[in-house]
Amino acid sequence: MLTRSFVAAFVRLLTVICMLAPALYAQKSKTGFTAFVVGNPADAQPAATLTPGLVLMGGGTDVDAAFQWMCQRAGGGDFVVIRTTGTDAYNPYIQELCPQMDSVETIIITSVAGANSAYVSGQIQNAEALWIAGGDQSTYVNLWRGTAVQTGVNFLLNSKLAPVGGTSAGLAVLSQFIYTGELGSATSTQTLANPFHRYVTIDRDLFQSALGVNKLYDSHFVTRDRMGRSLVFLARIVNNGWSTQPRGIGIDERTAMLVTPNGAATMAGSGAAYFLQAPGPAQVLAERTPLTYLNIGVYKVPQGGTFNFSTWTGTGGVAYTLNVNNGVVTSTQPGVNIYY
Repeated sequence: MLTRSFVAAFVRLLTVICMLAPALYAQKSKTGFTAFVVGNPADAQPAATLTPGLVLMGGGTDVDAAFQWMCQRAGGGDFVVIRTTGTDAYNPYIQELCPQMDSVETIIITSVAGANSAYVSGQIQNAEALWIAGGDQSTYVNLWRGTAVQTGVNFLLNSKLAPVGGTSAGLAVLSQFIYTGELGSATSTQTLANPFHRYVTIDRDLFQSALGVNKLYDSHFVTRDRMGRSLVFLARIVNNGWSTQPRGIGIDERTAMLVTPNGAATMAGSGAAYFLQAPGPAQVLAERTPLTYLNIGVYKVPQGGTFNFSTWTGTGGVAYTLNVNNGVVTSTQPGVNIYY
């Protein structure tokens, strides 16, 4: 039997826990968004100066070192994660990796109204580091374009100069050219056979990252065999008149590129990154006709290698050329391995 003194003590304990809970974990749910905060919910005033940087991650298992790199550049301030679906699983993960951060917050933004809310706008602009989670990049484009989210992320990238990064869908929207996947996830087989397949949906200019200009990022690169579709995307970008010689970056799963503002990039994780240079228009690009596209330059950067976005040159990697003839991709490397 429970005694009165035990019950009273238990109630007092619950009261203390409830009083402490907002500082440990706060949740805010409004029309169009839900926010989860661990740490100090007030706006941080970091002592250290921010150091800008860009993290490009290829999806799959997250790379711990990439988040630690962002936190080191964030001056111990507030780390914000944005997404349109999913959970707050990044909160404890980042908090454990980066105990110096004042707070970690995940905001799940589910409507245009949420993307325009004063709270979401304020939290993004007050962030000292921002992460765009994986998910569905078509919802990012459709829900965030023309909203306070777009304005806020661009503010961090170009004015506040905070570290920003993304993985998978979050990676896709950080480049100037964006594969949206809004009608379905395009495969290399589908797109090489028909570059105008209905799944080839390309948009542009959601966020204004200087490092992302004239580029299209693709993730899960080798695991899901996405080289062919990236070549098609480049051909379509040229055909749209958006660029004469666009560039593509394909990143493996469990792999991240840590890029400084001058374009110098180092690798983290366990995979490689592929830097593609379109030579101009495709030789054959037509509806329901296999692609022919010749002399696409590739530079593969493994772990330990580097690449410079400004000079488009790398170290520690291998350069080769890809050709697409009647929908079939071949390589100048021995064994005709397109991922060499």
